[in-house]
Amino acid sequence: MTGSGGALGGIRILDLSRVLAGPACTQLLGDLGAEVIKVERPGIGDETRTWGPPFVKDGSDADSSESAYYLCCNRNKRSIAIDMSRPEGLELIKRLLGRSDVLIENFKVGGLAKYGLAYDDLKDEFPGLIYCSITGYGQTGPYAPRPGYDMIAQAMGGLLSMTGEPDRPPSKVPVAINDVMTGMYAAVAILAALRHRDATGDGQHIDLALLDVQVAWLYNQGLNYLTGGDIPKRMGTGHPNSVPYQVFESADGFILLAANNDGQFSRFCALVGREDLLQDPRFASNAARVRNRDAVVAEVQRIVRQKPSAYWIEELAAIDVTCGPINTIDEVFADPQIAAREMKISMPHAVSGSGAVDLIGNPMKLSGTPVSYRLPPPTLGEHTDAVLQEVLGLDEGLIASLRSSGVI
Repeated sequence: MTGSGGALGGIRILDLSRVLAGPACTQLLGDLGAEVIKVERPGIGDETRTWGPPFVKDGSDADSSESAYYLCCNRNKRSIAIDMSRPEGLELIKRLLGRSDVLIENFKVGGLAKYGLAYDDLKDEFPGLIYCSITGYGQTGPYAPRPGYDMIAQAMGGLLSMTGEPDRPPSKVPVAINDVMTGMYAAVAILAALRHRDATGDGQHIDLALLDVQVAWLYNQGLNYLTGGDIPKRMGTGHPNSVPYQVFESADGFILLAANNDGQFSRFCALVGREDLLQDPRFASNAARVRNRDAVVAEVQRIVRQKPSAYWIEELAAIDVTCGPINTIDEVFADPQIAAREMKISMPHAVSGSGAVDLIGNPMKLSGTPVSYRLPPPTLGEHTDAVLQEVLGLDEGLIASLRSSGVI
């Protein structure tokens, strides 16, 4: 099996990662057509398989071994269970490396050296190999040996200091956003390294850190500080550089209103019959509105509270002013736009009592090489025999011997 023939058809990835950042990267590459071989520990596997509830139900009263967390980032992969602490298992890993284009791992710094699988151990034997390491703090620097997790990167990288209401403690982003973003950066780096290898034949080491990624995507907030010197504070849903652009309370709920340039704000004022606000110097330009945020937000809030959410969503859309509902997750997946964009998909799955699992779709819409959904998230070791036979040419007798001795 060499993938789907999509954009990355013919690329084989040996995936030694687990939890989220690495698996998010390899699922993305798998959706684009790469063949992904997920290497897991026999009997244990990726620990996120047990991170629940909720779990996929198999029709019995017991929870199955497949959590929603695991399912979210492991489609388009084949799972093999190999004990690489055993010499025979390590030999299998190295043989698979010889037939792979990319190795991705998220062991602690130095964690693979004891197996002889560090980049420096492999680069001469496999000069074309692209070796991607994901850690909390990177391969260098004073924090390199420390374990790192998504939320510590949110905290140390400044994000937590800016999330939440001004008079409340910091609030984390509910999705493990640094893991997801690190997976995306890893995928981009791997694609760049593949391009370079195609041109030169040379592989390379990719060193990605959750903390680096968090700092990288501070974007405008980071530059606000570096340029102006003011430390960003918690603002709830308010935007640091545009007003009004936040959640407002309507007559029957909440909406997100983004009249975030002078033309949109002018059209909003005309809609509500408050052109007089445009004559007030505090309201006349975005820069003035940012400087007078409290007064602007208070006035807009008085206006918005007079009508229900549906009124604002319909009327503001008609004049090209952005406004939307604050959807709960069930409302997200019931939205006709989400359905039209195929952001909810279903795949057959043997563990599910219904015979299928619902998954979140890939947002990349490529006209010539579209993403494909070929394999549901695998059960632990589901493809061990097939991969060892197809990729390494092992016969059934040797595979049976490896299994009986606990190597696979």
